[in-house]
Amino acid sequence: MHDILILGAGYAGLSAARRLAAELRGEPVRVRLVNASERFVERVRLHQVAAGQDVRLPSLPRLLRGTGIDLVVGRVAALDPERRRVRLEAAGDSAAGGRELAYDTLVYALGSTADPEGVPGLAEHAHSLAHLAGARALRQRLAGLGPGGEVAVVGGGASGIEAAAEIAESRPGTRVRLVSAKEPGAWLSPRGRAHVRRTLARLGVEVRAGAVAAAIRPDGVELAGGGFVPADAVAWAGGLRVAPLAARSGLAVDAAGRVRTDDTLRSVSHPDVYAIGDAAVMYGVDGAELRMACATGLPAGMGVVDRILAHRRGEPARPFRYGYIVQCVSLGRRDGLIQLVRSDDSPRPAVVTGRPAAAIKEAVCASAALIAQHPGRTLTRLYGGA
Repeated sequence: MHDILILGAGYAGLSAARRLAAELRGEPVRVRLVNASERFVERVRLHQVAAGQDVRLPSLPRLLRGTGIDLVVGRVAALDPERRRVRLEAAGDSAAGGRELAYDTLVYALGSTADPEGVPGLAEHAHSLAHLAGARALRQRLAGLGPGGEVAVVGGGASGIEAAAEIAESRPGTRVRLVSAKEPGAWLSPRGRAHVRRTLARLGVEVRAGAVAAAIRPDGVELAGGGFVPADAVAWAGGLRVAPLAARSGLAVDAAGRVRTDDTLRSVSHPDVYAIGDAAVMYGVDGAELRMACATGLPAGMGVVDRILAHRRGEPARPFRYGYIVQCVSLGRRDGLIQLVRSDDSPRPAVVTGRPAAAIKEAVCASAALIAQHPGRTLTRLYGGA
């Protein structure tokens, strides 16, 4: 029996597990999926959770019913790639603490989380939008604010823009300030940036560009070089980091702790380990590193299966190369931005805005969840990399 162990049930890990189980059905292979919860969490919807919307969290046991995949609920505590063992610790109500799992092939898809280091008070006084617990805590905090409450959203990337717009739209009596080191959406085309500015202004969001958070206090955000942004609640949409597990385990990693892979998504130091998603160094069609995003994790999750199957059968494995098409930013439920991009993720001049963009964004989010839960060969050919 060949044991395939997948760590993490986000977009990358879940799609990889589903496809592997389908492709290897009937063969002497056991596919096991390890996740810290029994729910499939769509990170791209966590700003909606924070704003108080009812977001569905599918049950992993139900999604995996009839697939032959064994779900193990627990948090990965240690990885021993020399012995090919993973040790778990309990997560939530699970009883996996201390359990060891052996593997022949490992798929490392543990994703990323908020980086609380370097900003005093962040862990104590801010709510991270990088995970479900933080989004739920922010929702609860916002629900307790009366008219005239103040919210600071830190981070001018897509997550920060989406959170600021969503909160402002759903809570029109709340004063929302977006704190960003650069202009929000600085990576977008001029038309894209202009639409973001107009929409945030229409929603009443006050933008503090060129402002760097130096510390988070119970009553707001201290800025580097002086200045203060008052807030009854602080939402953190700043940088992400990966867990130190891979580096601690002796896998070859980059300076950020992401697993270094070859062009078939295989660890450069341990050939029985594959790494995908935010926790891996992956490359695009131009040879540049791909960014952390659902847009890259999902294609990698489907694409890694073809590489595992090729290596298993002694066949040449095609290089994984992924090219971008669009970037999608929601601006509340009735507006959005679809930024057309080149394959290297650089912006084209063309954009789609307004209600059509909101509809496209919703369709993209819904289809990403559907593909992760039900990856098929046709979709794999479309999204699974070259």
